[in-house]
Amino acid sequence: MTQSEENYLKAIYHLGRQNPGVISTNAIAEEMQTKPSSVTDMVKRLAEKGYLNYRKYQGVNLSEKGRHKALMIIRKHRLWETFLVEKMNFTWDEVHEIAEQLEHIQSEKLIDELDRFLSYPKVDPHGDPIPDRNGDVESRNSKLLSNLDINASGICIGVRDSSSSFLRYLDKNEIALGDRIYVMEKEDFDDSISVRIGNRNLQLSHAIASNLIVTQELE
Repeated sequence: MTQSEENYLKAIYHLGRQNPGVISTNAIAEEMQTKPSSVTDMVKRLAEKGYLNYRKYQGVNLSEKGRHKALMIIRKHRLWETFLVEKMNFTWDEVHEIAEQLEHIQSEKLIDELDRFLSYPKVDPHGDPIPDRNGDVESRNSKLLSNLDINASGICIGVRDSSSSFLRYLDKNEIALGDRIYVMEKEDFDDSISVRIGNRNLQLSHAIASNLIVTQELE
């Protein structure tokens, strides 16, 4: 496959995770920042190769073959991110673009050896689960911090937004994976929330809270 084809499969996989069902070409075009006509050409090509189920004017979804291929690309991406942070001293906000390049390496043996070298990690530096070599992903009981009730708490296990700017914001405010976050108050006006992390009280916007993934604990 070409790098462009792989990028399309990965984008369609992520879109399907956000909104299960048939995905429109317009949604793919927005995700890929390209023209709908370019998307149509690509999805036809991927459908001919058996990676997509496509019906004209009705959108697309991944075939089983396409889903497995997308998961293998994601596996490589997240393993490379883990390697860069754990072994190469990169910070978690520096690795995404580098992993975007490395994920297109085709050697299965290299990726399996990388997995072994890293002692088979279950999640990447952003808390995202790493698919195994069969495409299986460990399920997690999680929800967004913004959806926790007042007086509830949870352990931060991941982020929805892995952009450098968001990760730098978290570093600046000393919010990290593994932190226990307690929800003290919610504002009706703007959906911001007051939280306690350790001995610190913070006011988080809805945009921040809706991009933090937690496992809920009963208080």
